[in-house]
Amino acid sequence: MEIHKKVWPQYFDAINSGKKNYELRLNDFEVKEGDVLILQEWDPQTQEYTGRSCRREVTYVAKCKLDELFWSKEQIEEKGIQIISIK
Repeated sequence: MEIHKKVWPQYFDAINSGKKNYELRLNDFEVKEGDVLILQEWDPQTQEYTGRSCRREVTYVAKCKLDELFWSKEQIEEKGIQIISIK
């Protein structure tokens, strides 16, 4: 399945160059391994697509809810969460 999503310019550039190999998204759509994300650059200033896009195959999906994480809600609210890409 192909899934189209908006991506802000700074993230699009990192994805398109191969530097960023993950996506952090709200779990408001269905996605599974083997699906293809069509990532379309979106300019939040102009509220328009730039015309650039790239395709990336989904290789892994991890889903969790706040109460399923290792940290308390208070710790997350205080410090936030970071996503770390490893190779």
